Amino acid sequence: MSTKNNRTFQIRSLLPNRVLGAAAVGAMVLLSGCATKQSPPGDQASLDELFVSLSATDNQRYRTQSDPLGAYLKNRAQSDIYLAERQEQPSTSDFAEAALDFLGTKYRYGGSVPETGFDCSGLVGYAAEKSLGLKLPRQSADIAKEGESVRRNELQKGDLVFFNTRGARFSHVGIYIGNNKFVHAPRTGAVVRVEDMSVSYWTKRYNGARRLTASN
Repeated sequence: MSTKNNRTFQIRSLLPNRVLGAAAVGAMVLLSGCATKQSPPGDQASLDELFVSLSATDNQRYRTQSDPLGAYLKNRAQSDIYLAERQEQPSTSDFAEAALDFLGTKYRYGGSVPETGFDCSGLVGYAAEKSLGLKLPRQSADIAKEGESVRRNELQKGDLVFFNTRGARFSHVGIYIGNNKFVHAPRTGAVVRVEDMSVSYWTKRYNGARRLTASN
């Protein structure tokens, strides 16, 4: 083989490797350029938008982590306010508890204070005024016009329950305490006590129920 042909063969043999090497270098540069490309740094407006986009939970977590003592004191103050508001708002449950405080108090017809005794409406009126701040009518039939009507299957603790015990509707009243039980002042010779509404005597005489609302 001549010297000229030998050189031509060597050039052709080297050409593919050099081309591939150049291509590889070019690809690396291209990939390097993609990998290192960065967005321009954000300005203050972008940071503000990012902060606004945080959820309420994230903001709360950030505040708690950055100022745990301040977060604790703030939550403690909010809890104290909530409890104070709950204590300032009497409920019908308080009404029932107030009546139960007088279990064993003797019955007295026309009685409206614990020192001398209660009749049915006297007990209800006294407990309502002490726990709910309500001044109720003196007769059970008139008390039956107060508040709102409640179905028997929707009774809640503190609802008023009425019975016909003297041949007239709403002639007797008690205070529901749950589980088909109510507290009342029953009759002469008895004391304030709890009765079971599911007993046939009371079931036959049941007239309905009313729910009172605490005075503002």
